[in-house]
Amino acid sequence: MKTISCQTAWREMCEASQSQSVRNYTRCLDMRNFVVETELFPLSVLEAYSSWNLEKPASDIDRSQMTEARGGAQGDYREGMAKKISNVVDCLSRFPQSKRAVITISNDAFASHQEDASAKCLRELHLYFDDNHALSATVYFRAQAATIFPKNIHFIGSVMTEVAKQLPTHPILGTVFYHATILVSERHY
Repeated sequence: MKTISCQTAWREMCEASQSQSVRNYTRCLDMRNFVVETELFPLSVLEAYSSWNLEKPASDIDRSQMTEARGGAQGDYREGMAKKISNVVDCLSRFPQSKRAVITISNDAFASHQEDASAKCLRELHLYFDDNHALSATVYFRAQAATIFPKNIHFIGSVMTEVAKQLPTHPILGTVFYHATILVSERHY
């Protein structure tokens, strides 16, 4: 599968989902530049969301930028993230070929479809070293609104960057095999 930039993927998502939803959207993304700025998501907002979801101190984050239109409770991946990242770092440090370096987003085994907070869009990140020893990942989304993609890919890149910083080898970022079960244009509440 051809690798494309995150910016190209976002443009493609917007175009593909404009008139209809797309089932099983899959692409391989180059994570060397995972910043996709839009009117809804300028860099300051992307950084605020990623910092929040990485469990950085809440006092350091401007939470006024976190709105329902930018993802609401569905995009709150914060709970236990620091511990999840530590687990992945430990796994890849001790067992570089492991298939267990996984971050599961949903913290509720019995998530209700009636509650946005339970119905997280991002489900899992599987992190691994590719053939070039770069840190890569496979990510699974229940759903992806094209307008929200910039926030999600920034968070994924931020997780990968955090893991890479903590690994003894400090690998570069590689690719993300990205899969969304359904791609839509706008977020529906």
